[in-house]
Order: sequence, then C-alpha cells, then structure tokens
Amino acid sequence: MSQSTRPVTAPLPIVPVELLKRFHVHERHDSRLKACARLLQVLWLTDHKIPTGYHQGRNGPRRLGSRLSITAAQAGRNFLSPDLANLAQHVVAYQEPGAFIDAGRVFANALGSTGLSINVMGMLALDLGLAARVLCQLFPELNIASVDHIRFEHSPGRADPTLTGDRSAFDVCAFVNRRQGRKTKPAVIAFEFKYTESLHDSAACTPGHYDDLAEASGLFKDPQHAALRVNPLQQLFREHLLAQATVMRGDWPEAIFVSIAPAAHDRAQRQADFYTAFLNPPTDGQVPYRHLTLEAFVTALHFAGASNAAQALFERYLDWGRIDRAVAQALHKRVEKWTPVPKPAPLQLVDTPRAA
Repeated sequence: MSQSTRPVTAPLPIVPVELLKRFHVHERHDSRLKACARLLQVLWLTDHKIPTGYHQGRNGPRRLGSRLSITAAQAGRNFLSPDLANLAQHVVAYQEPGAFIDAGRVFANALGSTGLSINVMGMLALDLGLAARVLCQLFPELNIASVDHIRFEHSPGRADPTLTGDRSAFDVCAFVNRRQGRKTKPAVIAFEFKYTESLHDSAACTPGHYDDLAEASGLFKDPQHAALRVNPLQQLFREHLLAQATVMRGDWPEAIFVSIAPAAHDRAQRQADFYTAFLNPPTDGQVPYRHLTLEAFVTALHFAGASNAAQALFERYLDWGRIDRAVAQALHKRVEKWTPVPKPAPLQLVDTPRAA
C-alpha cells in the first residue's frame, strides 16, 4: 500500500464552497469531515467513470455527486469489486427478520456506513483465511486460530426481552475460534462502523428499561448514570449491553465489542473515549470494548497479504491528501494575478545650505 505523507492526526480542511459546488456535493449542514468525505467519494466515482445521480428533495430532484445513478447503483458500482457487489445483494436479500437494511442507501449512497462495512468486512467474509490473518493483527490478545463465518446487520434477538428488548443490531459480527492450548474456543467480535455519521441514536432509551441489565452486567462504574442513556453514548451503551446479555444468556461463550471510524472522525474518537471513562476494567465473563481506526484495519489488511485490497480501501475512504491537493488548487485560483507595487527607491537626503 502506498504511504500517504499526510499525518493521520492532521486536521481536515474547510473545503471551499466553489469546489464543492463544482462537483455537486455542497450540502450546507455537512460537518468538515462529511464535506471532505463527500468530495472524496465523488472524485473516486469520477475516477472509475461511475455516473452520479440525484437526491429527491422538497423542491424536486437535484444533482448530488455522492449518490450513484440508478443504473450504476443497480449494477453494484458502490462496491469495490463484483464479488463484493454480489455479497451486498445477498446481504440485502437474506437480511434477518426484523432487520431494516435500506437497499437504496446500500447501493446508491457512496457515504453510507453499511456500504463501507461490506466493502471492508466483505473482503474477509469472502476469504476466511485472510480474515483470520487480519483479525489476528488487530486483536492479538484473542489468539485467533480461525474464522468460521461473518454476518452483517446481525442481532442475536431483536426485541427479545431476555436480551435488551430493543431492535439493536451490530453492523458486522465475526465468529472466530480462539486457541486455548490444544483446543479452540468460539468467540464473537461485534463491530459498529462509522464513516461520517456520529454515534448518535434517534431512538431514546425508555426510562428504567436497561437498569437491571446494566446493573447485572458489571460493565459500568455507575450503571444508572443518565449520560449512558442519552446521546452521544446511548448507541454504544445499547449495543455493548446486547453483546453482554448474549454472553450472559449463553449464546456466545465470549465476545468483544468494537467501534471503527476513520482517524479524522474526531467526534467518534471523543465519544469512544467518553464512553470508556464509564467502564470498569473487564473481568472474566464480561465483554470488553475497543475503538479502532479504519486506518488500523487497512494497515492490517496490507500486512496480511492483501495490499491491493488495502490500497483500494485507502483510495476510496481515507485519501485525505487528495482533498488537500484539491483544496490547495481551489484556494490558489481565488487569488487573481496582480502585480505587486514596485519597491520604492531608497530615500536620499539632500544637504541644503543653511540660511546665514
């Protein structure tokens, strides 16, 4: 994978409006990250000669460069390969009962986290040997021997009162086998992916609904803390509890809950740090929580022997250096050609005769 000279921690630019408008990706309410990501997506689509489409708004359809045309979406061009496009079709067709996967967003929205999760984890689902090598690098403490299968938009039981009783689900679950001496033990790695979205959840927690489970889980320093039940923490709280309840019920022998976002997604990183501050150190029988950057996953993919796939993911989702170059060109065009005022000649003092 070619290395970017851009530091991972370098801030993203404020993209000039005229640049966004030129590519039909000017959305007034976009965050700095989302504007950069939207521009990166339309540049990628343009590179691959993928036609863009329209957004149906209140005032009728308008061109949106980060949305694929209907024809391109139907052809699966939102994905990095035909195999991944076929996998996405399978994920939508065989989604679990009670799941809600918006096929329009999956196939037409270049910014969507569901499409991201399939592009990222689909490579592993199609090659379980590669999956084991990648996950071994990301989770060395698990001592992974093999990966059985990978499921998308998975819940052990939607609205099941013996779990969390809500409709929470994980973006991806990897079912792995851990080495323990000469034997192996199954475990699950449950993932929540974010590209530009925040970790906000539109559904409010019902007062008192999670109190007993949060207390019994032992996960939290203060299981009744109100901050866990509102944004921006409630989605992590619900999904972490879902993983823990599944282990407590005996469905999963053990599990780890992981959120993944680009390093430039500083809001997701802050939310992960904030959530971690509420957690007890995990003990046996408890589900640990970790936050990973998307860059770490791409690097692991590269060192696992899939350098072309890693490069493709980097160019699609993480090449912020390309945005820097586009912004630099746009800013340069703002400055008209003009001639500086000539430097004045040095002042010369002339002696004048003094009056008598």
